[in-house]
Amino acid sequence: MRFEWNEIRGRLEGGLVVSCQAYPGEPMRDPETMARIARAAVAGGAAAVRLQGLDDIRMAQDVTVPIIGLWKDGKDGVFITPTLEHARAVAEAGADIVALDGTRRARPDGRTLEQTIAELRFTHDVLVMADCGSAEDAIAAAAAGADIVGTTLAGYSGERPKTAGPDLDLIREIREAVSVPVMAEGRIHTPADAAAARAAGAWAVCVGTAITHPTTITGWFAAALEEA
Repeated sequence: MRFEWNEIRGRLEGGLVVSCQAYPGEPMRDPETMARIARAAVAGGAAAVRLQGLDDIRMAQDVTVPIIGLWKDGKDGVFITPTLEHARAVAEAGADIVALDGTRRARPDGRTLEQTIAELRFTHDVLVMADCGSAEDAIAAAAAGADIVGTTLAGYSGERPKTAGPDLDLIREIREAVSVPVMAEGRIHTPADAAAARAAGAWAVCVGTAITHPTTITGWFAAALEEA
């Protein structure tokens, strides 16, 4: 791990994390492109970057901020760094923080979240971010040893409705329920959304689509013009 936990705390508290991802088949789905976007985000003030895929993580090792790494495998159920094998590979690729599914759903390899975190830490010096879908998930993930809990899966895991913007109520609930840092993530589309998430109690705010996904952003503008 390139950064100590105390340094990461200092860098990320009140800061912006930028998620640099593209979907399979898109023109930007290329590790070098994602690494360039990560560098651009850092130049703009990102306190950390979030990268999906082993090659993307390896390609961005020159960024001067912590890397939150993950490996999406599949599309349904538990697919964000779903197993211990995935988590170890993300750590070995150079992530400072390994992000994984932090819900209470069954994991593909049969391990519990607590077992996954413990076994990962036994072999790798990394921090763990649990991507959660509810306050109950976050409470369980913190108890399992997660260093950071995020609202990444709010509205996607079946426990909460999908809000139009960030789930501010969930941020407040989690902040009151756990002692570990809470990262707001999910449907943060404007600077005002980011500020609202911080005001709701988020330790840090992660923004992806609205910064790094031109296909979706273009779609927003095109739709607005069609409606006009």
